[in-house]
Amino acid sequence: MSHSITLRVYYEDTDLAGIVYYANYLKFIERARSEWVRSLGIDQTRLREDEGIVFAVRRVEADYLAPARFDDLLEATTDLVEIGGARLVLAQEVRRGAQVLFRATVTLVALGPQGATRLPANLRQIMAAMQQR
Repeated sequence: MSHSITLRVYYEDTDLAGIVYYANYLKFIERARSEWVRSLGIDQTRLREDEGIVFAVRRVEADYLAPARFDDLLEATTDLVEIGGARLVLAQEVRRGAQVLFRATVTLVALGPQGATRLPANLRQIMAAMQQR
């Protein structure tokens, strides 16, 4: 089941050529991931405060397929691909209408005070249920 958010390209998102600066796609998908987690009912602040767990990006594999430009209306999507003991693999895209502009596979790890840690069982259950939809 795909989760999506809508984004507008602002002047600050563009480079001298008037297209979205490549690093800003990473910001777009970060926002989409944060909203995806929120849509699951997971409060990341509470997770950090109560259990000492945060998510960190371990790996990003990205393809820049076509440029976005100032004032474009974009959709950023997030799909759960895999749940591991301490990691999540997500497929993310940024589209303008039906055209895919950017595609990434993102690996997140759960980190606790001592480093990588297992995802709490309740989070695994929530995400597994979503994956089966």
